[in-house]
Amino acid sequence: MQLQRQLEIGSYRTALFMAHRIRFALKDPLFKDKLSGTIEVDETYVGGKTDRSRRLKNKTPVVSLLERGGRVRSQVMRHVTGANLKQVVRENVAICSDVNTDDYYGYRGLEPKFNHHVVKHSAKEYVRHEGKRVVTTNGVEGFFSLLKRGVMGTFHHISEQHLPLYLAEFDHRHNCRNLTDGQRTIQGLQKVEGKRLVYRK
Repeated sequence: MQLQRQLEIGSYRTALFMAHRIRFALKDPLFKDKLSGTIEVDETYVGGKTDRSRRLKNKTPVVSLLERGGRVRSQVMRHVTGANLKQVVRENVAICSDVNTDDYYGYRGLEPKFNHHVVKHSAKEYVRHEGKRVVTTNGVEGFFSLLKRGVMGTFHHISEQHLPLYLAEFDHRHNCRNLTDGQRTIQGLQKVEGKRLVYRK
């Protein structure tokens, strides 16, 4: 609606189409490098309200990997399983990196390729200090908080079909958080190269 008003676009559908083209442009291509250092990994569920009878059936799983002090990568996950979670870590995280997760059983088995550190949410543990090492997933959970605030406060509803585009927008916001508006725009425009912005599968 804001794009429609400010750019004096004829219809809401046209403004929505434009916004989706921008999000598609911001979506990172296949990553050439892997996250390194200390990586926080967690999953969340995005979608409509739920109740005990429906549980998580009307929500879409999302997994994010946050490089502490650096970048974040997010993706929709059809099914949250131990095999899927470990595959995402292997594909996006450099070998021998420190990987922080909660105590969900699906993350078991990351060692010995990764230094896996677990914060025990089930025991109400959220931060643990081991000398200079800080074991926590607070960083990635903070990213999820911003994502969900955007969904509830700005977009109100995001369909499963378009959720990857919104994740691309929020990843770009996080990864460019220390840049000026001009630098952020240039970096976004550089991602357009090689993409057809006609949104058809």
